[in-house]
Amino acid sequence: MPLVANTKLPGFTRLRSEGEEVLDSERAQHQDIRELHIGLLNMMPDAALEVTERQFMRLVGGCNRIAQFYVYPFSPGKIPRGKDARDHIDRYYFDFEDIRKEGLDALIITGAIPGVELSKEPFWEPLGEVLDWARENVTSTLCACLATHAALQYLWGIERRPLGFKRWGVYHHRRTRPHPLVRNINTRFDVPHSRFNEIYAEQMQQHGIRVLVESEEAGVHLATSPDGFRFVFFQGHPEYDQNSLLKEYKREVVRFTRSEIKQYPPFPEHYLSEAGKHILDEFRRDLLESNDPKATLEKFPEERVLAETDYTWGDTGKIIFNNWLGLVYQITGTRRDVPFMDGVDPTNPLNLEV
Repeated sequence: MPLVANTKLPGFTRLRSEGEEVLDSERAQHQDIRELHIGLLNMMPDAALEVTERQFMRLVGGCNRIAQFYVYPFSPGKIPRGKDARDHIDRYYFDFEDIRKEGLDALIITGAIPGVELSKEPFWEPLGEVLDWARENVTSTLCACLATHAALQYLWGIERRPLGFKRWGVYHHRRTRPHPLVRNINTRFDVPHSRFNEIYAEQMQQHGIRVLVESEEAGVHLATSPDGFRFVFFQGHPEYDQNSLLKEYKREVVRFTRSEIKQYPPFPEHYLSEAGKHILDEFRRDLLESNDPKATLEKFPEERVLAETDYTWGDTGKIIFNNWLGLVYQITGTRRDVPFMDGVDPTNPLNLEV
C-alpha cells in the first residue's frame, strides 16, 4: 500500500529519504489500483506536529499493497499555535469543511497536550464536530492516546481517572479476545505508553466497549466500539519511534532545569538497558554539579543511550494497522462519501459474534 504524495507536505520527502515508498501523483494516476482516502486529525503540540505526521504515515505506508493511500492532515484552528506551526498547517494541511464535502474512508485522530479537564480544552468542540461527522460518514476512526480518552468521554460519557503519577515506558501486553484487528500478531508483545490518566477495562466494558489487548502493568491498549469496528482505540503509542521515549525523557530533564518540575525525571520503565541507565546517571551527576546547565544539556548523550535501547513494538503496530486498513478496504464504499458497500450492516460491519 504505497503512500501517494498528494500535496507538497515535507513529510513525504523525509519518508522517501528513510526508504519508505511514496508515489508521486502522476505515477499514481497511471496505476489501476483502488484508492483509500485517510484523514489525519493532528492535535499534537507544535514540537511534535510534524513528527507525528511521519509516525502515522509510516504505519499507513507499511501496510500491504492492495490500495494507494491518500492522507489528508488537518488540525483544529482553535488550538493555539506558534508562527512556524501555523505556517506549516496553513501551507500543507487541509480544511475540515473540504474533507467533509469529499468524504473519507478512514480517519486517524492523534493525541494532544494533556489538560486537567478535557471538555474545557481548545480542541474539545472541533473534535466533537469531527466525531459526530465520522460516526455517520467514515467506515472506521482510529483514536490514539488522549484522543481515545476524549472520544470515550464525548461519545459514551466515560471519564478518565488520574493515575497520580506519569506512566511511561514499554510494557508487555497480551491479546484478550479474538478479533480480525489482532489477527497474526504475537500472543505477547510490547507497546509504549506515556500518560498521567487512565481509562480502565471495567469502565469500557460497562458500555459494551470490546477490549482486545491489555497489559497487567499498563492497562488497556487496544479496544473497539461495541459494533467492533467503527471506532478503534489505542491507549498506548504503537506509532512511537525508537527514540520517542528518550526524547520525551530529555524534554523532562530540560523542564527540571527550568524549575517547571520539582523532581528530576525517572527513567521510562522497561525501555533502557542497564548500560543506558548508567550513561544517563553519569549525565545526571554532571548536570546537577554543573555551573552552566544549558551547556551541559547540549551534551545530552542521545546517540549513546539510543544504542542501548531495543525497538520491540514496531512490527506489531504495523500488523494491526495492516489489519485495520485491510478491513476498511473490504467493507468501505467505492465512493468516498459512502461509508459502506451494499449489504454491510453499520451496527456490526465485520459480522462479529456478540
